[in-house]
Amino acid sequence: MSTKETEDSHTEGPAWKTVARCETFEAANKKRAKILSEEGLQVKVHRQGPRTKKYYAVKTRTDPSSTLENTTNKKQNSKKAKK
Repeated sequence: MSTKETEDSHTEGPAWKTVARCETFEAANKKRAKILSEEGLQVKVHRQGPRTKKYYAVKTRTDPSSTLENTTNKKQNSKKAKK
């Protein structure tokens, strides 16, 4: 019996963009809930800042699975065009 080792390469997704900064998690979570209704976006709340002056940042990015599909389609179309 032989085992095959497979290496899954990790690909970075699109960058996260800070949309809002709030002093409390509750306010940031409300903002996140409003933004979450949009399709094709991922939203997260991230605690930032030093311990004495911390704040919560609401960050968004486009869904990596949808961008991967677009790049795959573009690569396939360009290969077809070269033939």
